[in-house]
Amino acid sequence: MSQTVSEFMIDRLHQWGVHRIYGYPGDGINGLTGALEKAQDKIEFIQVRHEEAAAFMACAHAKFTGEVGVCMATSGPGAIHLLNGLYDAKMDHQPVVAIVGQQSRLAIGGSYQQEVDLVSLFKDVAHEYVHMCSTPEQVRHLVDRAFRTAKSMRTVTCIIMPNDVQELEYTPAPRLHGTIHSSVGYTAPRILPGTADIQKAADILNDGKKVAILVGAGAKGASEEVLQVADLLGAGIAKALLGKAVLPDNIPYVTGSIGLLGTKPSWDLMSDCDTLLMVGSSFPYSEFLPKEGQAKGIQIDIEGKMLGIRYPMDVHLEGDSKDTLQALIPLLKKKEDRSWQQHIMEEVATWWKILETRAKSDSKPINPQHLFWELSKRLPDKCILSADSGSTAAWFARDLKIRDGMMASLSGNLATMCPAVPYTIAAKFAYPDRVPIALIGDGAFQMLGINEMITISKYWKSWADPRLLVVVLNNHDLNMVSWEQRVMGGYPKFVASQEVPDFNYAGYAKMLGLEGIRVEDPADIGAAIDKLLAADRPAILDVVTDPTVPMLPPHVSFKQAKMFMSSLIKGDVDAWDMIKATYEDVKAEYFHK
Repeated sequence: MSQTVSEFMIDRLHQWGVHRIYGYPGDGINGLTGALEKAQDKIEFIQVRHEEAAAFMACAHAKFTGEVGVCMATSGPGAIHLLNGLYDAKMDHQPVVAIVGQQSRLAIGGSYQQEVDLVSLFKDVAHEYVHMCSTPEQVRHLVDRAFRTAKSMRTVTCIIMPNDVQELEYTPAPRLHGTIHSSVGYTAPRILPGTADIQKAADILNDGKKVAILVGAGAKGASEEVLQVADLLGAGIAKALLGKAVLPDNIPYVTGSIGLLGTKPSWDLMSDCDTLLMVGSSFPYSEFLPKEGQAKGIQIDIEGKMLGIRYPMDVHLEGDSKDTLQALIPLLKKKEDRSWQQHIMEEVATWWKILETRAKSDSKPINPQHLFWELSKRLPDKCILSADSGSTAAWFARDLKIRDGMMASLSGNLATMCPAVPYTIAAKFAYPDRVPIALIGDGAFQMLGINEMITISKYWKSWADPRLLVVVLNNHDLNMVSWEQRVMGGYPKFVASQEVPDFNYAGYAKMLGLEGIRVEDPADIGAAIDKLLAADRPAILDVVTDPTVPMLPPHVSFKQAKMFMSSLIKGDVDAWDMIKATYEDVKAEYFHK
């Protein structure tokens, strides 16, 4: 039986293991959506509210499953809307294939309606592979190469489909000179560094007296090996933000997150170590790594181009984290002196007490640290956490204790607003029996999250376990930027740019047929969380939080303190409340119980 190009393409996607596509329709992809209608038993089409969310969902699917995420959009504006979510995937090294429509081949070059030079538009975000299908015979190798490139290079690729080609009859390429005959399938190779380099790394680690380990998302799947190395070397382990779920936080020598949103134990670990082992991380902020020359460095990364660009390493090991560590472990000697690791463990224990004390500090009306501390105690087993950018990411990084079996992610290198709710939707489709939780500020929620709650209302009844929780920090402030204005620029809060309008998030959830609770009293938080995590449908927890609670960095520089004081002197509208909140957090660090 003959097939259209679109029908062949959808069948080829299925052969590549695709079982879900996130997208939004339009006449530029009518042929493809028509083919999807016929193939509903093979591939599910998830209709989002905005194409940007479709790309975020494809990225999250890749992050949480390890599979290729797929998103689809129509020509012109639809394709343009995908870009932010695709950059999120590109910059976090996730395999995503974008399929976009285009105007008829006959119209291209004629300034036709919605005609956009899509090859040029996607040339950066999908620079490893972006091509337009000009003839039916091409579609086979375009799909095969897009998927193989996305998987092998952990990146974004793009296939552009003119709408007239979609409707043509598919014909395989003839066996002639100048034709391509491709195939389905890709298996990742085993990548290991050379034996001499592994031995050199082992020698440096064995000589180190104070070893620090930093793990990122690339260490996912190598948790057991990382712990073995830390045990042998008496090391402490810090986690880059994308690596938060690599190790649980109940391990006493895991210092938590690193960086501006990180912990004091992680800062001290890097400040005092004499040897650094970085595993699967592209953590970018050099000021939070050891000073140059302070520590010997070894880095493990699957991508050679990412080696030696964050800290001047002595050994660069290009390879899979798990396999490379397994090759390294037999060469390591167990250190008898455990004083370094013991010191780290004492600091970590003290830090958790500090966070608890900070969470109990009074605020108007609710301390966001208290919200996250209470949520942390109630996180369901194997839940999937998605945080948005902004102050939410700070409390996610510090106050939530990850347990074994949980997943967690956010927009790492792009650090864009708005992925939390789309990530959570993708997590629910990938794992319908698990509870996904979105952590988002009111600014990001108003920007895009509100829209995708409608998507949740559209699909939730099809999920095996209908529970899904969206936690909104309702502080009427674009909080992270407000603090950046103060601490980085020395400016007072610019109310015209920073104030977020009020909105009844819990009421909105109920309007959609979901559950919602608004909390204005800290005493009500625990009961509200318990109720919503036991609800028979998705829910919004609308928590009115205090925007003046500071996201204190693990180390406050003189410049930061000077800029903050400058913002107060210039008349910040929240000056007095910020002074009180900062005093409470600093007091917690020095006088915790």
